[in-house]
Amino acid sequence: MTETQKISHKPDQHDDEKTPALITAPALLIRITSTIDTISIGSGKLVALLIVPMILSLVYEVACRYLFSAPTIWASDMSTLLYGGFFMLGAAYALQRQQHIRTDFLYEKWSTRTKGIVDSILYILLYFPGLGIFLWIGWQYAWRSILQQERIVSSPWMPYIWPLKLTIPISTALLLSQGVSELIKSLYAAVSGLDLHGSTESIET
Repeated sequence: MTETQKISHKPDQHDDEKTPALITAPALLIRITSTIDTISIGSGKLVALLIVPMILSLVYEVACRYLFSAPTIWASDMSTLLYGGFFMLGAAYALQRQQHIRTDFLYEKWSTRTKGIVDSILYILLYFPGLGIFLWIGWQYAWRSILQQERIVSSPWMPYIWPLKLTIPISTALLLSQGVSELIKSLYAAVSGLDLHGSTESIET
């Protein structure tokens, strides 16, 4: 692989200077961000499969309840646990796809360089410290639940709750990993005024 790798770039109308249709970015940056993005995309697609048993459990519950007057004691808990895992473990994928909520009426008016500067500052000062603390606390919370073999005592089925609590440190670790990729992209945008997010769009097919 050469020292630089070409990526497509659509010129930003807010850039101070004109940018070429094709730009070059260090191959190492592309390699790092692409690897991390691939992990986030892969985990997101894997977690998306949880929607299948969640829907099936709900359909089964509705059929048993309204067709046979025989509601289950487990379907509601099962769907809740699956949805919780689905929500938590899909967060890194959502970040990679730029789907988390932001104040778009301000953000979209900024130049690529301004976006990169603001994003870099927020990732360094807020994102990584906050998630680092959350990872530490979340791991202790999950580990305690595993040791106690904790169950949902309010449910007649009393399923284990520790698998859901374990998604807290796992999802946080995935978010921290994807945050590294996003910080690299933001720093590159702050320095060059060019957006690296399009460099990994081809990963997802």
